[in-house]
Amino acid sequence: MSENRIGHIRLTSHPGTGAQTRFPIRWGAPTARERGPVIGTVSADRNAIGAHGGAYSVYRALAVSAGALNPSVRPDLKDTSPVVSLGPHAQWGDPAKIVSLDPWGAVVAEAFKPEIDAGVDIRPTIAVTKARLSLPELREAIDKGRLSVDGEIVHASGDIAVTKAALDPVWYLPGVAARFGVSEEKLRHTLFEQTGGMYPELVTRPDISVFLPPIGGQTLYIFGDASALGTRAKRLTCRVHDECNGSDVFGSDICTCRPYLTHGIEECVREAQAGGVGLIVYNRKEGRALGEVTKFLVYNARKRQPGGDQAATYFERTECVAGVQDARFQQLMPDVLHWLGITHIDRFVSMSNMKHDAITGAGISIGERVPIPAELVPPDASVELEAKKAAGYYTPDAPAGDLSQVVGRDLKDF
Repeated sequence: MSENRIGHIRLTSHPGTGAQTRFPIRWGAPTARERGPVIGTVSADRNAIGAHGGAYSVYRALAVSAGALNPSVRPDLKDTSPVVSLGPHAQWGDPAKIVSLDPWGAVVAEAFKPEIDAGVDIRPTIAVTKARLSLPELREAIDKGRLSVDGEIVHASGDIAVTKAALDPVWYLPGVAARFGVSEEKLRHTLFEQTGGMYPELVTRPDISVFLPPIGGQTLYIFGDASALGTRAKRLTCRVHDECNGSDVFGSDICTCRPYLTHGIEECVREAQAGGVGLIVYNRKEGRALGEVTKFLVYNARKRQPGGDQAATYFERTECVAGVQDARFQQLMPDVLHWLGITHIDRFVSMSNMKHDAITGAGISIGERVPIPAELVPPDASVELEAKKAAGYYTPDAPAGDLSQVVGRDLKDF
């Protein structure tokens, strides 16, 4: 323990010398070097609030405390560069289009090599690799002839070739505030207060405009030619999916999350095999960004209420427990599409009006909307789906339900 102690505590809550003068951040600059690196490590070069790694930064602190990790160790970035080149795109130079991630986050090892070689601790916030997916639903699609083995995208083993990109959140506070229509001062104060004063720099360091929030990031799964994204040279099928651990991983039948996710993947693979590109955007927003504990409390309240689980009180039960029906607020979601250079989605595999409106509101057009096939909806998930349809979810065979039958406020927004 004593070997891992730092000799002194470096307070970051008040301005000092170094960070803003040596490596200023010019958000929306046309190149990585003009923009400047995002440095979240505690040092004289620090120019961001928070720490690299999002939610995992706390585990890193535990590893240091336990003596398993030397706090002075810096990552060796040799051979870690993206396996596929994504961008740059024109959207990277628009400070209003991307405010929740660092568009240059995957190329810092190359863009800032002189600084890294000189000892500056600059870390990537995006990584791009290749892998294969192996899912029983995809093997079933192959067995039933819905997907064919081509040896390139779909292999004889049933594995699916995919390009993956992981992105940690990097918030440009002035841009985030503008996206939500509030002042930057109000955003900073609210973030400070609602996290129990975790980051005093939010209110004491207005000179630092970048925040690395301790939340989960997102993962992209790209099927087909990833370099064609953003060119409109090939058709694009896309699903934006918000995390649901119980269904996505363990197959819980109270919602449609895993069936819709695997259906989206199948549609993306089919698009890629037809010469287009498929894209899954997977966001860590468990339980409508309210968390799994809140989600399970809501499950109990829904099933124990008089009359049992029912569409008419679906949103009301959530609001009674959480105080809000949905905390995902998709305003930041289109940023990753801008990062990929996407301006049009040919087939959008989602019924969500929130996601659709956020994407089109960001200037990205959508062609066809693809609902979940009725046969994929688990019986126990019908309550959720009917409630969402009544609240404005897209359905091709019937108009939106009568909102007066669904208790709750502003359901059209959810």
